[in-house]
Amino acid sequence: MTASPDHLAKARAADSERRRARVFKALDQLAANGEEVTVSAVARAAGVHRSLIHRHGDLHAAVLARAAEPPPGAAAGSQVSRQSLLADVANLTARNGRLSAHITRLERCLSEALGQAVWEASGLGAPADVETLTRRIGELEQRILDLRSELAERDEDLAAARAANRDLMAQLNR
Repeated sequence: MTASPDHLAKARAADSERRRARVFKALDQLAANGEEVTVSAVARAAGVHRSLIHRHGDLHAAVLARAAEPPPGAAAGSQVSRQSLLADVANLTARNGRLSAHITRLERCLSEALGQAVWEASGLGAPADVETLTRRIGELEQRILDLRSELAERDEDLAAARAANRDLMAQLNR
C-alpha cells in the first residue's frame, strides 16, 4: 500500500507542528523555572535539533525575545541584561589583551636585565667601570714611559761608568 503525496505532506506538517509546539512549551517551562533561555537549552528541553529553531524565524525570534526578558519574580532593575553581560565580556576580553601585552613587555624587560647581569657576571661583557679602567691604563702607560726613560738614563750612566772603568784599568796596566 502506497501513501498518497497529500497524506505524507499532512503527516509531515503535523510532525512539524508537534515539534514547534514542544519548542514553545519548553520555552515557557525554561522561562517559568528561571533557567537560562538559549537556542541550545530550548532545543535540548524540547528534544529537537537546534537547526529547527534556526530554520524557523518565528521560533528563533521567540527564543531571543524570551531570553531578553527578566525572569519572573525578579525585581525591576535588579536583573542584569544580556547586553550588559556581553559588554562586560567585551570589556574583560579587551582588559585581558592589555594585561597580556603588559606582561609580555615586563617579561622582555626582565629577560634583558637578567641577560645583562649574567653577561657581566661571566666576565664576557664590558665591565661597568670602563672609565676607571681607561684612566688606569693611561696611568700605567705613562709609568712605562717614565721607567723606560729612567732605564735609558741608567744605561747611559752604566756605559759611562764602564768607559771610565776601562780607562782606569788601562792606566793601571801601563
